[in-house]
Amino acid sequence: MGWWPFGKKTTRRRRVDDPLRKDTRQWLSELRDLCEMNFDNPEGARREIRQMQVHWHQAYSEGILPEYNREGLESRAYRLLSCADDEWMEWLDNDEFWKPGWRPEQEPNED
Repeated sequence: MGWWPFGKKTTRRRRVDDPLRKDTRQWLSELRDLCEMNFDNPEGARREIRQMQVHWHQAYSEGILPEYNREGLESRAYRLLSCADDEWMEWLDNDEFWKPGWRPEQEPNED
């Protein structure tokens, strides 16, 4: 009696070396948490964002952070680093800004 319908499947999967790989939401969550913890100290948050950028660059060079995630994180970091202190809370409160897939608005070309 060797037949059993709940036996193990013998599909081969590519082994993932790092089972704890971060996905897009985790990278964004870390950035957002850092900003929200420093909501009243934009300059302190900017220092920490610059530190995060170093980690992103390292993760990208090691192949842990995909190019599309890095571009999205860098785009958000650029806005947070270059905004005035009075604009800081506007970015933090903008839920669309923190969603995966957010892209900066394209300015219309006036020729």
